[in-house]
Amino acid sequence: MKEIKRILFPVDLSEVSEKIAPYVETMAEKFDAEIHLLFVARVFDYFVSIYVPHPSIDLFEEQVNEGATKKLKEFKENHFAGISSVKTAVVSGDAAERILVYIQEEKIDLVIMGTHGRKGLDRVIFGSVANSVSKMAAAPVLLINPYRIPAILGNKQK
Repeated sequence: MKEIKRILFPVDLSEVSEKIAPYVETMAEKFDAEIHLLFVARVFDYFVSIYVPHPSIDLFEEQVNEGATKKLKEFKENHFAGISSVKTAVVSGDAAERILVYIQEEKIDLVIMGTHGRKGLDRVIFGSVANSVSKMAAAPVLLINPYRIPAILGNKQK
């Protein structure tokens, strides 16, 4: 089996990410692996076509990235304080595309991510990042349904 030294955990900083964090921590400890936390901020270029001034969009995107960087740092401190090697990154773009690029660029060995469990029209409209990544990734992908795991008390599930 291939050695697992770099684990990517794409996060959306929601309660879903919090539910999955203990699994990422456990896997990182088992494999003595580095954790990569990645947040992908949506790009708002499509608003230009409805006459929103481009400088306004650029400023908004900059503020989103700054806010996400702060939240990601807090997330790291709250959920991975005991892990010595955790990298964080905030990038802009389409979530699935940017995750796939990150996997290649950082030579990720394993991706652990949650599913949102969208169904019907929601899935058609919003798509499934997890589905796209699992089908296209150059690394194995472990998908966790956060709605099917027991409630976690404290930092780790017993």
